[in-house]
Amino acid sequence: MAVKIRLKRMGKIRAPYYRIVVADSRTKRDGRVIEEIGKYHPTEEPSFIEVKSDRALYWLGVGAQPSPQVEAILKLTGDWGTFKGEKNPKNTVKVKEAKVEFVADEKKKAVLKPKAEAPAPKAEEKPAADEDAAAATGDDQAADAVVEAPAAEEAPGTEAAATEEAPADADADKA
Repeated sequence: MAVKIRLKRMGKIRAPYYRIVVADSRTKRDGRVIEEIGKYHPTEEPSFIEVKSDRALYWLGVGAQPSPQVEAILKLTGDWGTFKGEKNPKNTVKVKEAKVEFVADEKKKAVLKPKAEAPAPKAEEKPAADEDAAAATGDDQAADAVVEAPAAEEAPGTEAAATEEAPADADADKA
């Protein structure tokens, strides 16, 4: 039985990819195979080539004959040179470069957000932090000054909202 190492075509019309297979020379191109030993995708840039070197060398060693296309692939991977006894066979297969993902800096993300979506600093949270700092130093006058400062900073519209809420709360207490 004559054994060949050849390509088995797969994929769609005008989008082929191949498997490198070991098959009887009398079988169909895409027919039954003995073993699959690699892959070849010619449509990718650069072409994807993957060969199980140990299995390829085994089949070459027991007398399997590669097709001209497979022989060219084995020369690229360096397996043909290993089989022929070269001292330093070279693997000249080009490999795709890894994609570099863009990572935005946290400081720049706030700049990219629209003003409406950006969270506004709350006046209630700042005094609490300042009171804790003043209490830690033991300065009671500084703590009182910190509490009074945010009230002066409030906009005139917030005072009107506070007065409108007071009658509503009074009506709720009566009921």
